[in-house]
Amino acid sequence: MLTLWGGGTTRTLRAHWALHEAGLEYEAKLIGSRTGETQTEAFRILNPKEKIPVLIDGDLVLTESAAIVTYIADTYATTLVPAPRTRERALYNQWLSFVQMELDAHTLYIIRKHRDLSHLYGEAPAAIDAAIEGFLKQVNVASQHLEDRQYLVGDGFTGADLLLTVCLAWADAYEIGLTPTLAAYSTTMRSRPAYKRAAELNFSISAAG
Repeated sequence: MLTLWGGGTTRTLRAHWALHEAGLEYEAKLIGSRTGETQTEAFRILNPKEKIPVLIDGDLVLTESAAIVTYIADTYATTLVPAPRTRERALYNQWLSFVQMELDAHTLYIIRKHRDLSHLYGEAPAAIDAAIEGFLKQVNVASQHLEDRQYLVGDGFTGADLLLTVCLAWADAYEIGLTPTLAAYSTTMRSRPAYKRAAELNFSISAAG
C-alpha cells in the first residue's frame, strides 16, 4: 500500500493528482503545512526538511512533488511520462524544471510568502509586484508553446501538464490574468476526472496560514 503524507496545498495536490491519474489505491495522511504536524519527531524521520508531500512506497521514502509525480509515472503509469533516454523525456525534464523554478519558487511562492504568510516573512509589496510581472513574462513562454498543441510534450497528457496546470490554478486563485490559450488549457486539464477527485481530497483540509 502506498502512503502519501500531506494535503491542503498546491504542491501536495500534484502528488494526489498523479496517484489518481495512475488509478492507484493509497493511504492519504492529510496533514497540513505549518500546523506542527511536520515538526514531530516521527515525521522528521520521514523528511528532515519538515515539508510535504512525502510518498512512501515500501522502503522508499520520496520527497519533492515533481520527483513524486515522475516516480509514480515511471513506476505505475508510463503513459504519464515519456520513455527514458528520449528527446521527449529531455523536453519533459525541461518543462518540469521550468515550472518548478520560474513559475513556482521564483514567482508564485514569493507572492505566497509576502501575502498569505506575511506574518512570517513580512510584507513586501514591491517583491509581490515584481513576482507577478516575472510570472506573467515566464508563463507567456508556455502560452506561446501551447498555441498550436494540446499538451506540453508529445501527443498526450504527462506529469509536465500536471505541474503546469496546478501552477495555473494557483495563479488563478491569486487573480493573475492568464492568456486565452492558458485559460482554455487550464480548464481542459482541470476537467479531468482524476484532477477533480484529487482536488476534492487534497483540499478537504485547509492549508495553514
